[in-house]
Amino acid sequence: MMLKIAGVVVLYNPDDNVGKNIASYLNNIDRLYVIDNSRHKNDNLLQNIYKIKYIFNNKNLGIATALNIGAKEAIKDGYDFLLTMDQDSKFSSNNLDNMILWLSKNMSDDIGLISPRHIINVEQQEPKKDIEYPLTVMTSGNIINLKAYEKIGGYKDFLFIDSVDFEYCLNLIDHNYKVIQLNKIELKHELGNIKTEKFLWRNITHSNHNYIRRYYITRNSLYVGKKYKDKYPKFYKQVKREIGRDIIKIILLEKDKYKKLKNMIRGYIDFKKEIKGEYKYNN
Repeated sequence: MMLKIAGVVVLYNPDDNVGKNIASYLNNIDRLYVIDNSRHKNDNLLQNIYKIKYIFNNKNLGIATALNIGAKEAIKDGYDFLLTMDQDSKFSSNNLDNMILWLSKNMSDDIGLISPRHIINVEQQEPKKDIEYPLTVMTSGNIINLKAYEKIGGYKDFLFIDSVDFEYCLNLIDHNYKVIQLNKIELKHELGNIKTEKFLWRNITHSNHNYIRRYYITRNSLYVGKKYKDKYPKFYKQVKREIGRDIIKIILLEKDKYKKLKNMIRGYIDFKKEIKGEYKYNN
C-alpha cells in the first residue's frame, strides 16, 4: 500500500541544528509544513525549500494550534497521513523507512497513530515487547491518520503547550482508534534541560522546566487527567503523583523554587476555575 505522507514540524526560536534534524526525515515524506511560532523568521535555516511550505506566525500560537495548521494544510493538499515532529528531534539510520513500511503493511482504519520509541536524555529500560499499545505517547515522530484527526477534532488549541499529545492520544482511544508504539523504531529526542543529581544516597532525575512551563504542566495535566478519569482512573492518579514528585524535586534540587512553585499553584487554581489558553500572568 502506497502511503501519501506529509510532515509538520513546529519551530520556536530554533538553534542551528534544526536543519540537520529536518534532513533526517525530509526524504521520507512528500511535503513538509514548517510552522514557525517564533518572533522572527527562521527560513534561512531550512534546506530543500522545494519540498517545504514555510508558515510564519509572527507570534507563539502554541504547539496545538501550530500542529493543527500543519494538519489542515496536509488535508487540503490531499494527504492521508502526517508525520509530527519537534524541532529538536531526529531519526537515525533507516528507522523512519521501517516505520512507514510497517504502516503500509499493517494499515487499518482503526489505527489512529503509530509512534517510535523515544530515546531521551535519561536512563531507559529496554522494552520487553516489539509493539505496545500505550495510553499516551509524545508527539514527536508520530505518524497520525488524518481521517482519525478529523473525526476527533484535532489537537486542543486551548491547551497551548503541554499535555497536548496526551489529550490527543486519549481522545483517539476514546473514539476506538489504536495508539501503537513500535519499539524497534527509535527517535532521538532532547527532552528539556534534564539533569540527574545525587541526593543523599539516590540519583534523582529532574526536568528543570522553567516557571511558565510549570504552570502549563500542572494546569493541563490535571485537566486531561480529570477529563478522562472515569475511563482511565490510573492515568489521573499517575498525573497527581507526578505533580507531587515534581514539587519535591523542585524543593530539593532546582533553582527559582519560589517562582516555579507559585506558578504550579496558579496552574492548579486555573484548572479549578477552568481557565484555559495562553499564560496570562506578568511575573
